[in-house]
Amino acid sequence: QVQLVESGGGLVQPGGSLRLSCAASGSIFKVGNMGWYRQAPGKQRELVAGTTEGGSTNYADSVKGRFTISRDNAKNTLYLQMNSLKPEDTAVYYCNAAIYSYLHHVMAYWGKGILVTVSA
Repeated sequence: QVQLVESGGGLVQPGGSLRLSCAASGSIFKVGNMGWYRQAPGKQRELVAGTTEGGSTNYADSVKGRFTISRDNAKNTLYLQMNSLKPEDTAVYYCNAAIYSYLHHVMAYWGKGILVTVSA
């Protein structure tokens, strides 16, 4: 019943900014750890940024200082603010979340991915 839907991707010039959103919907008791992953052409999927339910965050070295992950627990929504974008940030970005049911059973979910293209 749970779905993750990403939005906010698109084409942006180098040095520009985008904000990705990931909205979780369905039968949700609470949302646990969440994260953003990305996959560039010909490469494996990698973790970009993650956040725990307690609020701690972690970032890939390649995006640290440029990207900010945040969450709105009241809206079951995850965000990724991306500033100073570089061509190497071009990838399909995926939202991931651990979702607790009303029986307190946890399961990981993935969004379908959203394309971010950084090009002049």
